[in-house]
Amino acid sequence: MTARDGRLGVGIVGAGHVGPVLGAALGGAGHAVVGVATVSDAGRERVDALLPGVPVLTVPEVLERSELVLLAVPDAELPELVAGLAAVGAWQPGQLVVHTAPGFGTGVLQPAFACGAIPLAIHPAMAFTGTSIDLVRLHETWCAVTAPAPVLPIAQALVVELGAEPVVVAETAREHYGAAVAAARSFAADAVAGFVAELRQAGVEQPTRLLGPLIRSAVENALAAASPG
Repeated sequence: MTARDGRLGVGIVGAGHVGPVLGAALGGAGHAVVGVATVSDAGRERVDALLPGVPVLTVPEVLERSELVLLAVPDAELPELVAGLAAVGAWQPGQLVVHTAPGFGTGVLQPAFACGAIPLAIHPAMAFTGTSIDLVRLHETWCAVTAPAPVLPIAQALVVELGAEPVVVAETAREHYGAAVAAARSFAADAVAGFVAELRQAGVEQPTRLLGPLIRSAVENALAAASPG
């Protein structure tokens, strides 16, 4: 991270709930967001809200302008995207390439690495809303970081600039990590939906207001009990 005294040109591929938020966080840390690639109206709206003035570009244009490329696309699309961009020679030597998929390490970025790019895997362990609320929540979030040893400090530094805390997850453990994260998110969503339905049947008119403090305190107690020492 030596470009312009640590200030990087950041390009984002994907404007779902994650990409624009992380772009806004990096912008707040002093980096320059140079473009976002998205084809959806909802994605354009998120870019306008979180990254005002940042242009919406094609994927090749984003890669051409960026020193750091953030791939914030659905997990299933990531391997084909990385390989396709390598096939057309879009990756640049020395370019930082970060993906946010929980179940992949840097192996999925091998086609970019073969072109001289620097592969990093960073997954913020939180449920994103795609709004400015997430920028506050990042400061209470841990990010799973996977990278080759020589560039691991770069990935950790980027997490700190996001306002989060890094935790290193080995390449061989990323699939297991991703499964655990997916299970936790699914359990939370299904459990809350079930509790809301039960409380409505019990005549509670605003079940989410009742459940919020109850679930937060129960989870905090459970996490405290599970913590070592």
